[in-house]
Amino acid sequence: MSKRITLSDIAKELNVSNVTVSKALSGQKGVSEETRQKIKELADKLGYKQPSAVDRAKKDKSRNIGIIVPGRYFGIDNSFYWIMYQEVVTIAVNEGCFTMLEVINVEDEGKQELPKLVKEKKVDGIILIGRPKNGYIQKIREDSSIPMVCLDFFDDFNDCDSVISDGFYGTYMLTNYLFSMGHTDIAYVGTLLYTSSITDRYFGYAKSMLEHGKKIPDEWIMDDRDWETEDVASFEVKFPKKMPTAFVCNCDLTASTLIKNLKKINYKVPDDISVVGFDNFLYPGLCDIGITTYDVNVKEMARKSIRILMDRMNHVKLKHGVRIIQGEIVYKDSVKKLDNNA
Repeated sequence: MSKRITLSDIAKELNVSNVTVSKALSGQKGVSEETRQKIKELADKLGYKQPSAVDRAKKDKSRNIGIIVPGRYFGIDNSFYWIMYQEVVTIAVNEGCFTMLEVINVEDEGKQELPKLVKEKKVDGIILIGRPKNGYIQKIREDSSIPMVCLDFFDDFNDCDSVISDGFYGTYMLTNYLFSMGHTDIAYVGTLLYTSSITDRYFGYAKSMLEHGKKIPDEWIMDDRDWETEDVASFEVKFPKKMPTAFVCNCDLTASTLIKNLKKINYKVPDDISVVGFDNFLYPGLCDIGITTYDVNVKEMARKSIRILMDRMNHVKLKHGVRIIQGEIVYKDSVKKLDNNA
């Protein structure tokens, strides 16, 4: 029995990527006419057969979706990603899909080893939750034409679909809320450039500070984690010499760690210092006070990710890009109104 010709066979013959072959044969943009013609001619010569409408209909009934997560995001204190994973699975099942989880260990991520689900072609599409190290996504895209959606982060690799929360305006609104409560000396806690989410949230904070005519001292931009160990929960925060009256934290875990560090130097929240977070999720027992925060609409993010991936797997033509899902502020106990006339 003759071997079935695949996209990879054509790609190797012409020394191009699987993605290029897939685009050429499906009439998508991003391939020169000369290359497209060569691919089509070779496909005809080798006897490549695209899946028939009947075959696709059969596959649609039992799509396999791989959920890929870098292992460092699945620590007990980062259970926010477990919640996101559970929402994705629930919605995928409702769509008639099967899901398979693969947690990428740090070593494989660093070596840019392809996920086994992709390498062994066990899934029809993947959702990548949490940004991996630089180059990892590009490695997947270069070695596979499998549809992929990036969930909770943005990657600037060409033809990438991303679904993210509104970190910029969410943090902007939180900072505006602190100003409305009488605070003007406000610091930001989050290691810039560690993730795109942390940096986006910083710029939301910075926009509010700028609009209120406030300059941001360098010491008011504070790290919240160790670059090597990636630890947040036990990170020792270095406080500025001039203490602000409020802190904007890039996530609730950071906010809870900050509150513990403030307690060590005899500051009470919210009596002495006000604190806001982001995500509206904190592992039970990590903080003894309700943190005012921005509630991320995880359910809608998961729903949107599955919908995009289903469209991609069904060859629906739609533009690649970033989909931003709005949330809302949740007011709790960690902010106190200042009496500036006192």
